[in-house]
Amino acid sequence: MKRILLSAFALSTVMTFAQQYGGMWIPTEVNEKEMKELGMKISAKDIFDPTKASIKDAVVQFDGGCTAEIISGKGLLLTNHHCGYDNIQSHSTVENDLLTNGFWAKDMNGELPNPGVTVDFITDIKEVTKDILAGTDNLSGADLSKKINDNIDAYKKAQKIESYQTISVRPMYYGNKYYAFVIETYKDIRLVGAPPSSIGKYGSDTDNWVWPRHTGDFSMFRIYADKNNKPAEYSKDNIPYTPKHFLPISIKDKKEDDFTFVFGFPGRTTEYLPAIAVEKIMLETDPAMIAVRDIALKTLDEKMRVDPATKIKYASKYARVANYWKKWIGEVEGLKKSNAVEKKKQYEYNQTKIQCAETHQVTANPEKIHHTYRK
Repeated sequence: MKRILLSAFALSTVMTFAQQYGGMWIPTEVNEKEMKELGMKISAKDIFDPTKASIKDAVVQFDGGCTAEIISGKGLLLTNHHCGYDNIQSHSTVENDLLTNGFWAKDMNGELPNPGVTVDFITDIKEVTKDILAGTDNLSGADLSKKINDNIDAYKKAQKIESYQTISVRPMYYGNKYYAFVIETYKDIRLVGAPPSSIGKYGSDTDNWVWPRHTGDFSMFRIYADKNNKPAEYSKDNIPYTPKHFLPISIKDKKEDDFTFVFGFPGRTTEYLPAIAVEKIMLETDPAMIAVRDIALKTLDEKMRVDPATKIKYASKYARVANYWKKWIGEVEGLKKSNAVEKKKQYEYNQTKIQCAETHQVTANPEKIHHTYRK
């Protein structure tokens, strides 16, 4: 199967697309030619068009981080079980343990409100690098940061948006580009259903970050809006949100070399870190964070064994701590297995050779380059 990753913007990250040869792409800048060569039958505008309904209107950011998808004309939303985990926990008691037993609302009246939970729609993306970096050529340090922040504030104040919209300006590619995202945030989000943890959290921390997985990792929520279909605080008078677009579910068989893409909200990437930084992560940073979480998980586990009520109260906190604890363990293992640091050194050496050839300079060996960089 030919796969392309289309990843939606997250406030801490970027709305992006990964092409055949790796990397991630912002949906407004996708390589449509390559995608069609791989078998895509729709256009780039069908994926992201700020002027009309497109796939962007069915892929949302759930509760500030997770990817979610709108799958019905009445605002039904599908996301991961672990993304809804703390909300499932908040409705759980010893007498009615939804984490253990699962939950399904019998009708819309039985759907459970979740104060503070939001769903963000990205309705437009513009590159604003020139506006944000204006007047920064000769600045550095605190002066540079202040000027950039002032330019961001000025840009946002100059934009005309609706009362229910916000603008977020974020740096991409280590600050070499800036993008403005127009966001519509819905605040009345209700729990519709979730499987029991024996399904939704099957394999628990052992299988986490390991593929293939066999987990029923999903939960379902519904977005509610005011009578005009606009964002509103929770109210019993709100109605199910009518989306501009929702994702139909296909039951067609998948075939070898079928074109696919994934559209969502990724975490941060550090593809361009130099060898010295990768080495520090592998030998110092990750091990330190793992050690701290070893202690935290041990402490939480001891408290959770006291009684069922305490176990429910700590369940989400334990899961959050364990999630990245397991991720960092795998990251260290992967960096060592792949010999990542040495590969990075060799890459940097090769790039230096190219640069030196262009300027007719003599090149050093990879280790000397590495040590020089460390100084």
